[in-house]
Amino acid sequence: MSTQTHALDSHMPGTPPGDLAIWLFIFAELLAFGIFFLSYAFARAHNVELFNESQQHLNRESGAVNTVVLITSSYFVVRAVAAIREGLSRQCAHWLSAAIGLGGVFLVIKLFEFQAKFSAGISLSTNTFYMFYLSLTIFHFMHVILGMVILAAVMLKARRGGYSAEHHTGVETGASYWHMVDLLWIILFPLVYIIR
Repeated sequence: MSTQTHALDSHMPGTPPGDLAIWLFIFAELLAFGIFFLSYAFARAHNVELFNESQQHLNRESGAVNTVVLITSSYFVVRAVAAIREGLSRQCAHWLSAAIGLGGVFLVIKLFEFQAKFSAGISLSTNTFYMFYLSLTIFHFMHVILGMVILAAVMLKARRGGYSAEHHTGVETGASYWHMVDLLWIILFPLVYIIR
């Protein structure tokens, strides 16, 4: 059994880390967001003044803080993968716990941002810019929640000693998804909050 499991669980050089299924899912998600981003750019090109004016009412500071928060959380996930590759399950779990905590910080900041917009009477039907802003950020928000759930499942398994230096595909799989979530925000933040 161990030889077969080792063959299935080992990371082959030149292949993406983690399970193949997560990469199919990631590519599908990137395609969906890519279509969203292109639609945003197309709509903006036809409503530049509206988009620029509406964009001024976004909280760039909270967006920038959230960018730092997600980049830092991705660093923690990298540390978790490095720890498990050395067989350090407890350290892996601690790093994942820190990443999940920062994911929570991201969500809280976004909730304050959403609450401010909804209190001001802004909704999906306010204008084209806010339709895209709310759709993109809420869609990403849900991906952060899913990423936190995935990392939590990986963390709990790591705490129970379910991964080792030889068998840790699950950690790499969870990390790959979290890095996608981070990458999407790194694109989304300047696209929606900054570029004029």
